[in-house]
Amino acid sequence: MSLAAAPHGFLSPTGVEIAFLLVGLVTLGAALVTVTTRQLVHAALWLVVALGGLAVEYLLLTAEFIAWVQVLIYVGSVVVLLLFGLMLTKAPIGRSPDADSGNRWAALAVAVAAAVALVWVVADAFRTTWIDLDGPAAGTTRVTGQSLFQNWVLPFEALSVLLLAALVGAIVLSRKVKADAAASGAAAPADTPATGPASSSGEKPASSPGEKEGAR
Repeated sequence: MSLAAAPHGFLSPTGVEIAFLLVGLVTLGAALVTVTTRQLVHAALWLVVALGGLAVEYLLLTAEFIAWVQVLIYVGSVVVLLLFGLMLTKAPIGRSPDADSGNRWAALAVAVAAAVALVWVVADAFRTTWIDLDGPAAGTTRVTGQSLFQNWVLPFEALSVLLLAALVGAIVLSRKVKADAAASGAAAPADTPATGPASSSGEKPASSPGEKEGAR
């Protein structure tokens, strides 16, 4: 981080700043669709768009290492894990009315409060800091890797444990569903009386030649 060589402000944005704003709007729209849609698979796919937009934002901020980590870890691992969990739990492909818990307004209030707090903290921390886009890259792999694996190694490992717990939970849920389906399938033949094909179709069986002669 360093002061920009040429003074500029909000009334004279550069091309990179305009692209940053446009990509940010697309990312925000994808995030809103992710949390409002009732189709779980579509929500996961829109999450890919939102996380990919964040990766583009990191590239525009000359933080290429964070951008590729965003693509590899979140888009390539987290979203794939979510889709894997949806497939294992046999989630509905179409619209799912049960996806709405009924606490939409409470969740919206919490989300708005968290967003305001996050924006205020970031704006206050970097109020007078500008990124020199024409200078050397600030988010190089060496500097970011040292900061990540020295100062932030505990949250990094906690995220790995969280992903492992989510995978184990998806496997446990899928095995429970299969066990319930097998138990119900085994109980159904014992409760159902044995009937012949004629009684199930509602048609009378064909008469034998001996019965025809007796009728005459």
